[in-house]
Amino acid sequence: MPRAGGQTVGRGAVVIRPAGQNPDSARNRPTIAQGIIKEYALDTYLLTWIEAFLFDRKAQNLAKGTLDFYRRHLNLFIKFCDSQVVTQIDQLDPNLISQYIIWLEEKGHNPGGINAAYRSLRAFLYWWEDEVEPEGWKNPIRKVKAPKVALEPLEPVPVDTVKALCEVCPKNTFTGIRDRAIFLSLLDTGARASEFTNMDLDDINPITGEILIREGKGRKPRTVFISQKSRKALPNY
Repeated sequence: MPRAGGQTVGRGAVVIRPAGQNPDSARNRPTIAQGIIKEYALDTYLLTWIEAFLFDRKAQNLAKGTLDFYRRHLNLFIKFCDSQVVTQIDQLDPNLISQYIIWLEEKGHNPGGINAAYRSLRAFLYWWEDEVEPEGWKNPIRKVKAPKVALEPLEPVPVDTVKALCEVCPKNTFTGIRDRAIFLSLLDTGARASEFTNMDLDDINPITGEILIREGKGRKPRTVFISQKSRKALPNY
């Protein structure tokens, strides 16, 4: 593993530090974000670059859910590459990516999950192409079309099921009153569980039923509304 008076990051990637700098000092310890990596572009070790991609996404202040999405699906790709003894980016080709899609299907992933895995890999490879600008390298993902996902209508929850869920919430216990208020509010707003648990009392207008979700998908705020029945249930809780 080459060294050039610096600290090795990954396999073959060398970080150069100024002369006289204490390598054991946490203050002086270089990171990828500092942009002082030398010869990094010459290294095509797949795992190193996937970690660099995830680090860059985090530096872009993407939401935790988005970061988890990328990491989860790229870990799948790493697992597949391990089974094929593929460790370098320049070993990737359209045929290997097509094999990866088939491998996911054989492992029982549904079409939506396979498409998500493809999108994660595409984002990574586009990023690497833009970051490194490798001479003579052709991005293999451009030759592989995204797996199709059938658009199937989602059947709504039957009204009888909704009534049954409300009825199992006792009206004379704290947990019953709480669960009923949460269930009715989620039913009205369509908010995600994480969005609902992050709400504060100041975000709710009990008169108009207006609720401010401060950080939704993509860190975007939005306003939702609850019905009169939910407005009665929330104060009880």
